[in-house]
Amino acid sequence: MIPERFEYEVAESIDHAVELLGSADAKLLAGGHSLLPLMRLRVARPSLLVDIGRLRELSYVREDGDAIAIGALTRHHDLAGDTTLQKRCGIVAHAAAMIGDPQVRHRGTIGGSVAHGDPAADLGTVLTALEAELVAYGKDGERRIPAADFFTGVFETALGPQDVLTEICVPALAGGWSYVKFRRRSQDWATVGVAAVQANGAARVALTNRGATPLRAAAVEEALVGGADAAAAADQAAEGTDPPNDTDGSAEYRRHLVKLLTKRALAEALE
Repeated sequence: MIPERFEYEVAESIDHAVELLGSADAKLLAGGHSLLPLMRLRVARPSLLVDIGRLRELSYVREDGDAIAIGALTRHHDLAGDTTLQKRCGIVAHAAAMIGDPQVRHRGTIGGSVAHGDPAADLGTVLTALEAELVAYGKDGERRIPAADFFTGVFETALGPQDVLTEICVPALAGGWSYVKFRRRSQDWATVGVAAVQANGAARVALTNRGATPLRAAAVEEALVGGADAAAAADQAAEGTDPPNDTDGSAEYRRHLVKLLTKRALAEALE
């Protein structure tokens, strides 16, 4: 299908982007892999596209003490190949390398993916497990949003209508990690995904496509704290989740699959 008519503006700075977003029904355009398909289906009908893809100051990966700061316009390909991430927070580089195909990874950005708020996306789950912070800049200045508060619903986030996601801050990991997912075809969205990390002497587990947002597997984490082994803890992975029924699998199938993937992720992260 053909999108409805829209205006197009190129943002010259972050402040310019915020100003342009003050127009009715304006949407940000970064890599475009999330927004443009929705526009072609007329699910999304913005009257103005604000292109921030040329703001190169938002593309970087740099160490910041015990954390790593990632610019929102850093492309998936660059995340996957970044040596700092590979050494200090390898789960982000690993998950980025699993997204789509090479064309998608060379155009798609971490900020665009996260701001889209798709519960089937990989990076939101990884950031939830890492307890990352996301930095938004808007008309009232900058604010930092914990990943647990950032995702609010299907395709919904804590970003306001004039907010620009500028940076994602993730902790450097000293312990093990894993991100595993099942998909019917190699480039599909995850039917189910599981992120597991060791941090501060405990395991954190988050789930992809198990509800309206990325979810922490609280029952799994509590079982591990109580002394359960990985296999026994993984049996709790479906608790508190609300998986969808769709052409990729029934909710019951997903409940079974998440237990298997959680067991595998914990085995890798805790070995």
